[in-house]
This record gives sequence, C-alpha cells and structure tokens, in this order.
Amino acid sequence: MEPYPHTAPLRRYTPLALGAVSITESFWAERQRINRERTIPHVQRQLALSGRLDAFRRDWNPSADVRARGPWGGTTVMFWDSDVAKWIEAACYSLATHPDPALDAQLDELIALIAARQQPDGYLNTWFITVDPEARWANLRDWHELYCAGHLIEAAVAHFAATGKRTLLDVMCRYADYIATIFGDTEGQRRGYCGHPEIELALVRLWRTTGEERYLNLSRYFVDERGRRPHYFDHEARERGEDPRRFWARSYEYNQSHRPVREQQQVVGHAVRAMYLYCAMADLALIDGDAALLTTCRRLWQHLTTTRTYVMGGIGTSRQNEGFTSDYDLPNESAYAETCAAIGMIFWAQRMLQAGLDGSYGDMLELALYNAVLSGVALDGEGYFYDNPLASDGTHHRQQWFACPCCPPNLARILAGLGEYAYSQATDEAVVHLFVGGSASFDFGDQRVTLHQATRYPWDGQVTLMVATDAAKRFTLHVRIPGWCRDARIELNGVPIDCDQHQANGYLTIEREWQHGDTLTLDLPLAVERIYAHPAVRADVGKVAIRRGPIIYCFEQIDHEVPLAALSLARDTALTARYDAELLGGVVVIEGMAAARDQHDWAGMLYRTMPPVLQPCRIRGIPYFAWDNRTPGAMSVWLPE
Repeated sequence: MEPYPHTAPLRRYTPLALGAVSITESFWAERQRINRERTIPHVQRQLALSGRLDAFRRDWNPSADVRARGPWGGTTVMFWDSDVAKWIEAACYSLATHPDPALDAQLDELIALIAARQQPDGYLNTWFITVDPEARWANLRDWHELYCAGHLIEAAVAHFAATGKRTLLDVMCRYADYIATIFGDTEGQRRGYCGHPEIELALVRLWRTTGEERYLNLSRYFVDERGRRPHYFDHEARERGEDPRRFWARSYEYNQSHRPVREQQQVVGHAVRAMYLYCAMADLALIDGDAALLTTCRRLWQHLTTTRTYVMGGIGTSRQNEGFTSDYDLPNESAYAETCAAIGMIFWAQRMLQAGLDGSYGDMLELALYNAVLSGVALDGEGYFYDNPLASDGTHHRQQWFACPCCPPNLARILAGLGEYAYSQATDEAVVHLFVGGSASFDFGDQRVTLHQATRYPWDGQVTLMVATDAAKRFTLHVRIPGWCRDARIELNGVPIDCDQHQANGYLTIEREWQHGDTLTLDLPLAVERIYAHPAVRADVGKVAIRRGPIIYCFEQIDHEVPLAALSLARDTALTARYDAELLGGVVVIEGMAAARDQHDWAGMLYRTMPPVLQPCRIRGIPYFAWDNRTPGAMSVWLPE
C-alpha cells in the first residue's frame, strides 16, 4: 500500500484515560459496582460453561455435533473468540480503576492459553484453527474472522493500558502483521474486507498504542476498499462455487458495502456493523484531516438521528436484518433496538465529539447511555436484553445468556469504561460531557488540575464542579448544557453567569485563570415533559411519551389496576415527579391521573355504537431502563393522548 498523504489532523479533543477518572458517587458508582461484582464474573462463568474458554486450549476437541453444525450453527461457534475478547476488555477496564490481584491472575492464565493457540504464521481464530482450517479467509462476507481479530486487538490494547503487560499485545501485533500480508492492494494480496466492521477501529487503537504506521495504513485500506467495484464479496462467492446473486441478505446494504463509504447517503443495513464502521471512519477522518470523510460521518449522523432513532436512543428497527428499514419506521412492540447497536452509537458519538464540541453528539451519547444501553442489563447485573422494545405484552424478558451473547460482554465493557465518555481535554481545555459524581484529573503540560464533581444526577439537576490545583492555571472549561434543559442557571463562586452569553453548540465555555477552590455550580431544572413523534412515525400518531431530564419513562402493568392498553393521557393532565428510595433501588417516578376505558359494560358485545366510558385512573411511570425487574407484565413507553 502507498503511504497515506497526511494533512493536518482534525482531532481536537482526547478522552481522559480511565486512570484519570474516579467515579465515586450515587448513580453510576453503584452501577459500576454491580458490573464489577456481578456482571463481569457472571459473563466469565457463562463463557466457561458454554465452552468458549475451552476453545482456546490446544487440546480443544469440539463435539461431532458442533462440527456438523458448521460455523453458522446454533451456538454460533464461528465468532466465539469475540465474546471472550470483550470480556477481557471489560475486565481490564475494571482493573484500571479497581485493582484486583485475583482478576489480574485470571487474565494472565487466559492470555497464556490464547498465546499458545497462535499459529506459527501469526493466525489466531479457534474455529478455523481446529474445525475448518481449509476455509481460512474463504468467506469474509459472513464468517467474522476479521471481526474476531478486531475484538482481540481491542482486548490487547486494554490489557496493556491497564497492566503495562505486553503478553496479549505482542500476540495481537503478530496477528495484525500477518493480516497485513494477506489483505491489501498490492499484487498477490486479497482485496477483501470484513463483512462485519470492527477490525478497522481496532487497528486505529493498536496504532495509537504502538505507533506502528502499518496498522493505521491497514485500517485505511479496509475502510477505503469497502464497496469498491468489482465487489470483493461477489468474487469470493464465485471462488466458493456460489452465485453471488443468491446472497441471503439480498443486498450489500446489509453490511454497508453497497457503495464506497464516502458515497453513502443514508444509514442502512445491520445496525451494529454500521456503528462500528462509522467509528473507524470518524477515527481516520480526525487523524488524517480528511474533511470529506468527516462530512460523510456528519451526514450519516444527521440522517440517523432525525429519521431512524427511537425516543430512548435505541437504533435498528427490524429483527430480520438486526438493523434499519426505512425512514420513520419505528414500531414499538417489534422494535429490535439491539443493545450492542446503542453501545456502538455511544462509541460513534464520543469520536464525533473529538472533532469539536457539539451538543447533538453529547446529548445522544447521554440519551442512549441512560436508556437504550442501561436497559440492556438487569438491576442485579445478571440478566440481559438483546433487543429493547418500547412496548411489551408481558412476554419479553431479560435472559442470563444467549446463543449469540454479544450484548452481555459489550455491556460489561462500556460500564467498566464509563470514565472515558465523561471527560475529554485539549492542550489548555477541559471538557465535561456527563454529570458523574467523582473526580477527573487533567494534565496541562507539567501541571495537573483536578475537577471534583458532586451531583445526584439524573434524579437531581444540581451539579457542583470544584477545581483543585497547586497553583493558579489559565485554561478553558467546557461543560455540556443538555438540550432538554430549558433554563440552566450557572454560578461561579456564588456569582451568577449569563448562560446564553457563555454557551455555544450546547456547551458552556469559561476561560479564565482558575484558582484552587473555584467552584462552578449548575442548576439544570428537571421538568417533566411530554414528547411527541414526527407525524410520519405511524406507530406513535396520537401518542405521547414522558421524559424528565435524560430519563425516558415507561409504564408497567404492575403499577396499574387497569390494562395499559385502556389508558389515555389528557394533554392538560398535571404530572409530578417523586423520588422513591424503596423502588427499584431508588428511582424518581412520574405520577398523575389518566383516563381508562371501562371494559365492564361490554358484556356479550364485541362492537357497539356507544363510545367507551372513561374512568379516572392513577398512573405511575418508571425509568425505561428499570422495566422488567419486577412482576412480569405489559409495558409501554407511549400512551394515547
């Protein structure tokens, strides 16, 4: 591959490293504790019980049944390696903030198994080493080899960052070096790329860790080659003796290879694949100063968030393609909204914020995190949603594991690594994206400044930021003012600040010489608001959803004496918020009166000319993320108005 012509990089802000962030208060500290004590161990046990860890043993001998099912078998052995890799990454993020010798030793043991499985040429994939070695690289479209490699690379980067050990990093550098000999645009190389994007963003992370330009070049190749003609997936299908026109997904929109990435106008296909691809595109645009590629990312973001995103931040409508259908097609009960897709949305938003501060990215990051992602794990940390509907008849529940368990370890890694999404910095700038009680340390040259944050967010909109520094330091502090906040009130050392005068693109900006003890206080009023969907969203016509701050609410049958389907909410009905310390670990509930269609005077009738009798009925909404943690029953985010 020819050297890439560097231009001025567009990356302005860098996320703080996990070691620089401490989360100690309230909401997120408790969720991280549960993730550390329950979810990460639970995922590890399930990996062991399902045979995923044994697959890395040299003497692994999969059963005849597993061999007969092939790589698309019922237990999806084909991409087992990625599940293990995501667990390693989650465990490493946990180690970075909460040292644990036992977990560290557990990782060392597993990494030794992985290293021993690596082939002399550097190749590393348990399925194609043991079960089907002749099929190596035979089906990039479907078989996830490069996807698994990408997750293992991410795990290696996380392990090195958390422990300083190169044991897994060296293994994955060898694998990446081998991959670079196989794929590329020089004679004798395959002009392929993965059907499931992931390795592209992983290679960028590997480059940042090692400084080796060849990894960045390989990422560029995979992104730039995608969708070019003649189409590689057609070529490899013919090599396998298949007719490419009989592709089971019918269109290469499914894996975002229908056209070169810079020509793509809409967000299409499999939602997780799209998010991982866009992450790599954003990474490369920022590194290379590629304004055209960044413009593509912004165009796709605008399309996604204005036509194909659920009110709680979930994405992906259809179970059939685990992804997108058409604009404004956002059904509720059949919503797919895969947890991994919402996590990918957060990954992408974080990268877009590195180009410049824009509240549309910060707001979506927060919305997806508190709702579409957090709903994916039970309050006890050991049950998971793969898909996240916005209505249920009472039969949709979290499970302890899945045949394709990509979501549980993905949840574990984003919750363990939350600090990287809360803050970022530039040379003389500190940025607060999320309101998370604890502290964050910013290094400005040879001077460290620590920002202490105190808050009961998201239940309370009061946020206090206090500066701790050994000496006065001039820098710019940026604090996101959420888009849902109508009347933010700001004080600096007790003196009110004109928020409008100091705010741009959703971020409050204060440049000054900061002294030790300087305190910025934010009052972000958390009003109960009604949300309405675009009229083209057929599923929500005549309906209303409820929001308070970053939290989207839903209604569960257990809190109501009448069927949820009988409820309607008058437009002028007052709704109040109340903190209930005994409910669901402590949440703010929304209460008020609604009307219920009486069903008792319909005896013997299916239809009649008289309208239903309406009776007053108390309603109670709970945060969407907390549903299905009590007695099973119907749920709905949207109510008729």
